Amino acid sequence: MSTPEPESQIAPPSADEPQLRDLFSFSAGDATFAVFAEEVEATAERSRPAKLPNAPPAVLGIVSVRGRMVTTLDPLALTNGAGGDWPAELPCVIALRGDEQLALAANSLGETITIASADIEPNLETGDSNQAILGLARHGGQEITVLNSANLFSAAVRRRERRRRRF
Repeated sequence: MSTPEPESQIAPPSADEPQLRDLFSFSAGDATFAVFAEEVEATAERSRPAKLPNAPPAVLGIVSVRGRMVTTLDPLALTNGAGGDWPAELPCVIALRGDEQLALAANSLGETITIASADIEPNLETGDSNQAILGLARHGGQEITVLNSANLFSAAVRRRERRRRRF
């Protein structure tokens, strides 16, 4: 007869320890952006988006990433309202996880960095007017705009609803 071995106990992190988060960084125009690494599903290079009629400026079109059709958004238009000057073929696309099937356009992909959650400062300049921005982080002397992937679609369409057919 064997005796059961005691299960090893893993202590939960204490309130004194900072919660570390991985950020996936990328650049668009002259700005550096990031999303939480666990929200990134895949990346692709040189994708040509299919334009959508009557789309808001933040929506660049639809691209296929790993067999999945995703709506590609312009991070510059999401954050400052003025979209970037994108070529017909996007240099990089970052597909995000989630039911909304979204992707972000990028000029280049950065590195994955680890920072403490407390190091992401709320963006006080825009307040609640820009729901796409979660906050600002600084890493290696660079200011990084951290995007809130849960609000990207609503920020892209910004109160632009289509009429719904009533049955």
